[in-house]
Amino acid sequence: MATGDDDFLAERFEAHRSRLSAVARRMLGSAAEADDAVREAWVRLSRSSGESAGKEIDDLAGWLTTVVGRVCLDMLRSRRSGAEEPPENRAPAAPHEEADPAQDALLADSVGVALLVVLDTLTPGERLAFVLHDLFGVSYEEVASITDRTPGAARQLAGRARRRVRGAHEPDVDLTRQRKVVDAFLAAARDGDFVKVLAVLDPDVVARSEAGVVAGAPAVAAGASRFTFVGAVARPALVDGATGLAVLCGGRVERTIRFSFVRGGRIAVIDVETDPDRISETDVVLL
Repeated sequence: MATGDDDFLAERFEAHRSRLSAVARRMLGSAAEADDAVREAWVRLSRSSGESAGKEIDDLAGWLTTVVGRVCLDMLRSRRSGAEEPPENRAPAAPHEEADPAQDALLADSVGVALLVVLDTLTPGERLAFVLHDLFGVSYEEVASITDRTPGAARQLAGRARRRVRGAHEPDVDLTRQRKVVDAFLAAARDGDFVKVLAVLDPDVVARSEAGVVAGAPAVAAGASRFTFVGAVARPALVDGATGLAVLCGGRVERTIRFSFVRGGRIAVIDVETDPDRISETDVVLL
């Protein structure tokens, strides 16, 4: 494209940047990742078809929102893979981009800590459907096209997310109560006591590991025995400062389990890490 065409396209993109950034930040919960998503949208727009890229798209706002939504969805799905993209494949900076080290703090202030915690418990599809439809007014038809689902399925995704968000509470910060809940969880898991495990879980609890995401108290409780292993010792621990468990084999930490709690002490999120490299970089303090 000629310089004039570049300027024309950049101007059209800049007119939508603020909204795209807001969508991506609420979707990802990270200003840095949001900037990457918006940057990728610019790259795709600039590469789409030269001068006609911005002119032949009747609804540029919708087109860019779809692109950012799909990019965010891919990022959410691959978050736990830990794969780093080679530097040469990273998208170049979009025009007039400015870095702001305070963006993540501002994001937490604007969205609310409780909402960010709850959003982190949603599946990628639920999170995208809720953020786009409920926070930004994107139609279910558009959400469906981004998630490759029917409008009815998109509506169900948003509905499930909405119920969790409406029932959200401020995170529980009572460490003494958290320790008691972890002890109760561990004892019940060792005994295979489904009812007692269920008693310490939030109804919408989510368990995340390299194997995927399990949502809902019954499903998580049913698989709780997987957190204990023959020949291994599970100990309460602080995992990067968060209340959790360390599973040791031969005196070495084989995996970490980090919990997030909602008010009242019930477990809302269970993050299981088994990657040796990540565990080696994790601060684990046995309790």
